[in-house]
Amino acid sequence: MLKKLSVLAIATLAAAQSYAHGIYFAERVQKTALVYGVGADDLQIVKRLPKIESFTAYNDDWEKVDAELKVADPMIFVDGKHAAVSAVMQNGIWSNTGEGHWIGKGRDEVPNAILSEETIKYAVFLDGPLKKIPQLPAQDLQIMPVGDSFPLLLGEMQTYQVLYRGKPVEGAMFKNDFINDTDAKPIPTDKNGMVTMPVRNQGLNVVAVTYDAPTDRPKIIDKYELLATLSFILPHIPE
Repeated sequence: MLKKLSVLAIATLAAAQSYAHGIYFAERVQKTALVYGVGADDLQIVKRLPKIESFTAYNDDWEKVDAELKVADPMIFVDGKHAAVSAVMQNGIWSNTGEGHWIGKGRDEVPNAILSEETIKYAVFLDGPLKKIPQLPAQDLQIMPVGDSFPLLLGEMQTYQVLYRGKPVEGAMFKNDFINDTDAKPIPTDKNGMVTMPVRNQGLNVVAVTYDAPTDRPKIIDKYELLATLSFILPHIPE
C-alpha cells in the first residue's frame, strides 16, 4: 500500500513523470535510428540494447520483413528495408525513496518506498506520413491513428485512439510533441480512448502517451508505468 505522500514527494514524482524517458524511432543521416530520451535529451542507447526485448520490421502490407537493430556507437540503426518498425523496452523495476532517488529494486527490497513501479516503453515508427496501423501483438500500449485519410500539413487535425491490450483506455495522458514541446500539459483520452490534436510538425512528429496499468504483483510493484510513442514524417515542400 502506498504511503501518504508529502508535498515534496508529490512534486518529485510529478517532475519525474513529466520528464519520463521513452523510446522512439527517428531519421538520422537518412537511416532509421532507435532513440532513448525525451525532448533534446537523448541518452546512451547502446548500453540499453539488452533491454530491447522485441523488435519487428514491416512492409507496406504490415507483413514482417527481415531487419535488425545494428550498433554504430553511439547510435543504433535499423538494418534492412522497411515501411514501419516497432520495439518494446523492458526498463525494469524502480522504487522512489521520497528523496528524489530511484533505486532499481521493488517494494519487497525497498519496503519504505513511496512508490514502486515497473516501467515498459513501446514505440511504433512509420517511414513516412500517417497511415492505418493494425494492432501489433507486442505493443500492449499502442497509439492508433483514426480515420481513412490523414494529414499532410502541420496544423491539420488528427484523432488518435489509445489501446491497452486491445481495449480503449480512458484517462491515458497524451502529449502531442514528445520532442519539441515536452513541457506542454498532457491531454487525457476520452471514454473511447481518443484525443484529437493538430499535427505539430512539417517533418518528424513523435506523439506519446503514458498509462498506469494496475499491478498483478502488489508485494513488488504498485503499478506498471507504460509509455508509448508513435513517430511519423510529413514531407516538406521539394527543394
